[in-house]
Amino acid sequence: MKFLGNVLATIVGIFVFCMICFFGLLLIGALLGSGEETVQVKNNSVIELDLSKINYDYAGKVNFKDFDYFKAQHDGLSDVLKAIEYAKTDDDIKGISILNNVSNLGIAQTKALRDQLEDFKKSGKFIYSYADVYSQKDYYLNSVANTIYINPIGELEFKGLSAEIMFFKDFQEKSGLKMEVIRHGKYKSAVEPFLENKMSDANREQTTALLNSLWNSVVTEVAKSRKISVERLNQIADGLLARTPEMAKSERLIDKIAYEDVYHNDIRNALKVDQDEDYNKVSIADYADKIATSNINFEAKDKIAIIYAQGEIASGEGDVNVIGEGSMRRSLQEARKDKNVKAIVLRIDSPGGNALTSELIWREIELTKKVKPIVVSMGNYAASGGYYIACNANEIFAEANTITGSIGVFGILPNFTVAAEKIGLDIEQVRTHTNASGYSPFKPLDDNYRAFAQEGVEHIYNTFVNRVSAGRKLTFEQVDAIGQGRVWSGQDALKIGLVDKIGGMDEAIIEAAKLGKTSKYRTQDYPEFEKDFGDVLAQFGLAQSKESMIKEEIGEKNYEMLQRIKVMTTQKGVQARMAYELKIN
Repeated sequence: MKFLGNVLATIVGIFVFCMICFFGLLLIGALLGSGEETVQVKNNSVIELDLSKINYDYAGKVNFKDFDYFKAQHDGLSDVLKAIEYAKTDDDIKGISILNNVSNLGIAQTKALRDQLEDFKKSGKFIYSYADVYSQKDYYLNSVANTIYINPIGELEFKGLSAEIMFFKDFQEKSGLKMEVIRHGKYKSAVEPFLENKMSDANREQTTALLNSLWNSVVTEVAKSRKISVERLNQIADGLLARTPEMAKSERLIDKIAYEDVYHNDIRNALKVDQDEDYNKVSIADYADKIATSNINFEAKDKIAIIYAQGEIASGEGDVNVIGEGSMRRSLQEARKDKNVKAIVLRIDSPGGNALTSELIWREIELTKKVKPIVVSMGNYAASGGYYIACNANEIFAEANTITGSIGVFGILPNFTVAAEKIGLDIEQVRTHTNASGYSPFKPLDDNYRAFAQEGVEHIYNTFVNRVSAGRKLTFEQVDAIGQGRVWSGQDALKIGLVDKIGGMDEAIIEAAKLGKTSKYRTQDYPEFEKDFGDVLAQFGLAQSKESMIKEEIGEKNYEMLQRIKVMTTQKGVQARMAYELKIN
């Protein structure tokens, strides 16, 4: 037995040694690989603007705690914008090609990119666009191009905006799977799908006003670029008068109906390259990486810290798509203590989330604001909890089509009493005090517990309104009147005092520098996320995440639906969350 034990111990030891060597070699390879030279841009080149893998403003910096390993990504929208700005004066870059682009960016992000492309054109360099099919959002971006091409049998979508909401009331009654809702705010329609089987008048009112405001922003810019009146564009959208290539050309939404080879030949002509030769191309990802790693002004001692808050607000460390108290509070503290940081820009793209976490981040902003100025730049969303963490900044900038406001809170409790009865489950409780058992999903929600829960929601709502009141210098009654969970476009939010100015990140940085009394500065991005060994494996493709496996099995669209249900059923504590997930079509 002792002999067998020694053999087994030896085998286990060899196995562990091999695994350590294997992962060690991978880690060394990754570290060595990170030192590779950046791409070399050839003379007379064109940037290929492929946005298919650009999802967030900030791509992230990661510090793996178990190893001395740091990694910074340069494929966020902020990197793309900096790269396009640099390309204006780069003699090697002659133009930009947007070829069959499919973008995952939100509407405010798309506007920021569109503005940067508009500025790029002022250099005299060209932007050409080609697609087999233009979705409406992608056409909004591509309409900035000097020349727009479409496939002879392609399609162009130009039809106005819509929003669709799924209601679960009847499903709950039939299945017995019910959601108990406690809310404040007549517009707080995040929970409306669990209470009704159709939209309330208040919800329809706010959604209609929001969509009209966003559409006016979009159509005004398209009108300017294509030299078509807003009135005519609305007629085109209403009658689907650009649904074929011929109709789109007739209405001047596109310039040329051609196959892709013609498009490439026209680029060759612009570059003065022979038709039988390849022209020089560089992907926007490679070009952005080159600019991010080689174009840093280290001579500037002063810094403007840019802290990105993107995604749902939740407890914990956070990630590139989750706003966690750990990384956010640490970033604010670091920027606050760095004497070279003269001001902070907080870039928010969030529909909200956990109310307690929002309050903790608000508090850290309040402490930081006493030391140095903070300017907020709003992206696609800065709603509910996203607005909570914005309201006490020195200045707030929003895009005209930013979705903001949603000052309201709610709590949601899953209740399976009816479902349990249907399948024969019986639950009994034993307790020492009246309220000892708290809430059980297998017992009807009693009036006593509902009253306590409502009290908690009211307390947080009042706190939220007071935070906004103090930060925006409005009375409690003024905030309550424009609150109640209602969402606003950035343009409308300006009129009611929720934001100070319409503008993007560049304008926010300029304002921050002004408040920080510096004219020569460089920017520094935050947060730096802290991760562990399991995340290292996932980075190298050695451990597939649960999410990616589910996505592979059920498909992207079904996974999105599953996530929506999961978010609503697993929320803990009172939520300061945007009215509903608005996916604009």
